[in-house]
Amino acid sequence: MATTLNPYLNFDGNTREAMEFYREVFGGELSIMTFGDMGTDGPGADGVMHSSLSADGLALMASDLPPGQALEPGNNFGVSLSGDDEAELMGYWDKLSAGGTVTVPMEKQMWGDAFGMCVDRYGTSWLVNIAGTAVS
Repeated sequence: MATTLNPYLNFDGNTREAMEFYREVFGGELSIMTFGDMGTDGPGADGVMHSSLSADGLALMASDLPPGQALEPGNNFGVSLSGDDEAELMGYWDKLSAGGTVTVPMEKQMWGDAFGMCVDRYGTSWLVNIAGTAVS
């Protein structure tokens, strides 16, 4: 799988509605995973943990902000890097996080991939997902 780079949007509880709108605009296939799908119970379980829209070479991802985090200008988007080339993606991760702030350490996640989030030294949020890797 080639490494891909695409926008990742954050919403305040209305990701499903927004992504269904974008599907009407662009067409394509929409997949949605809720926090409940990953084992979260109670309030917020129906919130969108991750969604992905793929249409004719376009890729857009989005999620609801975690409970307690307020939507503010600047935290409503990020840039996603994903793929299965561990060496390439870890190289990007190391360079992007150097001099910045790691907000989610790069480690194996419940969905089976390694994942991390950081804000680089210029204030850009990055999400890096390495499919099928054992980074811990």
